[in-house]
Amino acid sequence: MVTKTFKWALMLSALAGFTACNLDMPEQKNSSFETMTVKKSDIELPYKFSARMKGQNDVTVTPQVSGQLMKICVTEGEQVKKGQTLFIIDSRNAQLELEAAQANLQAALAQENSAKLEYESNKNLFEKKIVSNYMLSNSENSYKQAQAAVAQARAAVNRAKVNLGFCTITATVSGIIGEIPVRVGDQVSPMTQLTMLSGNTTMYAEFSVTEDVVESMVKAGMKGKDVDDYIAQLPAATFVMKSGTEYPHKGRVESLSGVVDAATGSLTSKVSFPNPDGHLYSGIQGTIVMNFAEKGVMVVPQYAVVRLQDKSQVYKVKADSTATAVEVTTADTGNGKDFIVTSGLNEGDVIVTNGANNVTEGMKVLFPEEKKNEE
Repeated sequence: MVTKTFKWALMLSALAGFTACNLDMPEQKNSSFETMTVKKSDIELPYKFSARMKGQNDVTVTPQVSGQLMKICVTEGEQVKKGQTLFIIDSRNAQLELEAAQANLQAALAQENSAKLEYESNKNLFEKKIVSNYMLSNSENSYKQAQAAVAQARAAVNRAKVNLGFCTITATVSGIIGEIPVRVGDQVSPMTQLTMLSGNTTMYAEFSVTEDVVESMVKAGMKGKDVDDYIAQLPAATFVMKSGTEYPHKGRVESLSGVVDAATGSLTSKVSFPNPDGHLYSGIQGTIVMNFAEKGVMVVPQYAVVRLQDKSQVYKVKADSTATAVEVTTADTGNGKDFIVTSGLNEGDVIVTNGANNVTEGMKVLFPEEKKNEE
């Protein structure tokens, strides 16, 4: 049996062997946490608003006359130009009405000519005292009645021409054809909606301005021309579709309604976007993004802020290199990386950034031999 004395001898021999081989034991090293010095800077904050796109001129296309729909000259979603033919209604009745009106006009002109001759004849005879003033007055009245009949006949001809023109329905604006709920052969009337024509050379994105913006305008006492000046100074807007695609052309705020919605406490605003390629359609939903400049704010990385239930805190580095928790209030920058600190810190404070979640109160976070240059 191996004695205890022998076991101790083996252990001492092994220790001596390690020493003889110059094998050093690993030395523990302390590492500093990453820190930054809080400074004020200027930043652009993206404000986002849910919006719905609408054509500059959304026109409901309805016929002006009743009749049978003979031809549909466009298809749904087609891009059309102002004046282009969209629908054709049976024009035979309108053509017959025009011909009848033209015939009535010819008859009225003939009647007018006869009345004129009789009036001029009686006028000459009256000057020679052959006819009485009564006959002259009667012939004059007959001539005036004939002139009025000609005017009425001409109006009937013009009305018939207009009705004939109404049988061909053309685009009043350039734009996109919407749904066409009718078919060739349908009986249509002025109550029938043929389609919706969305004028899309310029599109409007409508959105609601949030209550805090409304309050800031009210506090500033903006009225009349002040609002127009405010709108003119607003930054350009970007339209982002639901798919995340960013529309390449920038928009400008055109209007801000003067009536606050009682239910939402918001104002309705419109942003105009050029649509040269026709890529925007009425009804498209997306997001309006406008970048507003914020000057002299304290910006810190999001990972420097530690969330504790409903509170936010950062770890401030004291003169002795230890950390102390400081409660702060923050606002989101919208870039997914930073927060704006609105209270709790002062310019020049040093805080822990990367690794803040691993810091505890009073913990030493900077070590002189490895202290990094503060930002």
